[in-house]
Amino acid sequence: MAAFLVADGGAGGPRPLTADEANRLAITRFRNYQAQGRAVTITVPGTAGGLTVTGSVDYRRKVGYGVVQGTGRDKSSDGLIQWTPTSVHVRPMTDAPAHAPASPPLPGWHDRPLLSSGSALDTSLSIALGLGGDRPDNAQLLPQNGAAWWGREQVDGHRVDVMTGPSSPGHSGTAGNVRYWIGSDGTMYRVRVSVASQPEPVVVDFDTHTYVPVKPIPVTTPTR
Repeated sequence: MAAFLVADGGAGGPRPLTADEANRLAITRFRNYQAQGRAVTITVPGTAGGLTVTGSVDYRRKVGYGVVQGTGRDKSSDGLIQWTPTSVHVRPMTDAPAHAPASPPLPGWHDRPLLSSGSALDTSLSIALGLGGDRPDNAQLLPQNGAAWWGREQVDGHRVDVMTGPSSPGHSGTAGNVRYWIGSDGTMYRVRVSVASQPEPVVVDFDTHTYVPVKPIPVTTPTR
């Protein structure tokens, strides 16, 4: 389930980041790396109905694992899923559980490459993996490249600042495509990413359930 947001009376933005806000935005991906992993719920948009991935992402090993379920669509995509920056492993299930089992079950896994374009699911999986980094970003460059503060809200009881990220390297004018909900210590609680090919953004909510360490899956069968 997506995190519940409540306006907290903060003055509306946008405005330039303060030094403290820039520092928190700069370390937010590093916080995920420091934590080893986070529990996530990924909301995947789609014109024929969306998908929801509920699981865990290990930001040290760059691997995610969870259960994928259709929302407002058929259940042909339902099942377990594990992914890396280059591959996707799926185990279809006709009656997928709300949460993936801690140890991936045998048998029935199939693998395929993670698509760099043309798949809202794969784009969303890649975005979720990219929300961790092994070092902080440059806090001084963030405001220079368009990062901004938009307001204060609450996410599941956490007081957060809402900030938008800077333009992507080599892509001027993309500032604001990524929106972050960040706590006072730099902890990331929600991220929303606009994707050009989709009518709705990809949303990643954190700490929606208990984090379960990601374990390797059994040997998979390549998808033909």
